[in-house]
Amino acid sequence: MAVLAAIVWDVDGTLAETERDGHRVAFNLAFEAFGLPWRWDERRYGDLLRVTGGRERLLADMAAHVDAPAGAGERERLAAALHARKNTIYAEQLRSEGIALRGGVAALIEQARERGLRQAIATTTSRSNLDALLRLHYGAQWHQRFGAVVCGEDVRRKKPDPEAHLQCLRLLSLDARRAVAIEDSPMGAAAAHAAGLPVVLARSCYFADAEAGPAVAAGPGLHTRCGWEPMARRGERDGPITLEDIEAWYLTRGR
Repeated sequence: MAVLAAIVWDVDGTLAETERDGHRVAFNLAFEAFGLPWRWDERRYGDLLRVTGGRERLLADMAAHVDAPAGAGERERLAAALHARKNTIYAEQLRSEGIALRGGVAALIEQARERGLRQAIATTTSRSNLDALLRLHYGAQWHQRFGAVVCGEDVRRKKPDPEAHLQCLRLLSLDARRAVAIEDSPMGAAAAHAAGLPVVLARSCYFADAEAGPAVAAGPGLHTRCGWEPMARRGERDGPITLEDIEAWYLTRGR
């Protein structure tokens, strides 16, 4: 029987609720800085999250604006410039205001580290965005906690394509059957599943009602043992999801 050896983490929505109060706000400030009247409210941004990748999200939204550039090349250049400005604003926001990790995340990262499990990151966000978030919580040497880090600029195809997860597994020199992915969205879950990884779906605010899909377990977040399907281990009082819960769900893969 294979033993769990690694956890592959998603970032936005999984490690922290960065989308609604982080990236969305930064995008709106970037629009303002460029003199554009566009604004993304919470509902519109939630709809756009079906498109993975910030630059890709911008390009998708331009189709709804009559004042967007007409040519594809012009749109690409504007999207790249907006995305770069947004990333700078996002990093400044984190330095000045911060953003908390989701409940249960830090404890699970520490439990896995203490038990000797390898940990990795497979994300569609940029390396600068990832650095801004993890530097805030773990300092400049945050990368030492992770045996592999694959970001949006490291892949040609973003989630739900499995490329990021497959790269992580190659960097870890690990078979997918020895790891578990933690994601917050159906797109992330589909990507991890396509890479052969069992998935734990810790739904974020924008995907609170998402179907479990291919996940071996799905619930409202790592902060609570209530509301998960299948249930977290029986006989335990409520509290955060533990490594033992993750291992129990991992053992149900393929059933």
